[in-house]
Amino acid sequence: MNDNVIYMGINAPRIHQATITRLIHGLMSLYVGRKTELFAYPETMIDESETSPVPDVMLVNPETDLTEVILEITHTQGVTKDVQKLQNLMETYRVPEGFVYDYKRKAWRKFWLGVGEVTENPSFCEAVGYDLNDFLKEKTT
Repeated sequence: MNDNVIYMGINAPRIHQATITRLIHGLMSLYVGRKTELFAYPETMIDESETSPVPDVMLVNPETDLTEVILEITHTQGVTKDVQKLQNLMETYRVPEGFVYDYKRKAWRKFWLGVGEVTENPSFCEAVGYDLNDFLKEKTT
């Protein structure tokens, strides 16, 4: 009965999706509170005019429709590949700021277009004026 069933999979562990959710929630709280003009999108095509790569999170200026920041969420074994993906996307689509977050090591890497890796304050996003790592901290009450 299931002879013709095609199973499709996606490589998105729960911790990966949870990290994206926390970032989107925090960034959208800033947007709704008018603390940033950038709208946060999860796993959305960077170029809507054609099939294009999908960063894990991107921050877009709704007035210009330009992507200002992209984020890749990964694990230790995927960092090198995701850094390459991020840098390629930044260059191809002229994205000024990008981040790679390794959720296993809880380590951030930050990149600026035309500069490369920036090691000072690696989780601080200039475009929103906020430390992205604050969105990932466990709440204790």
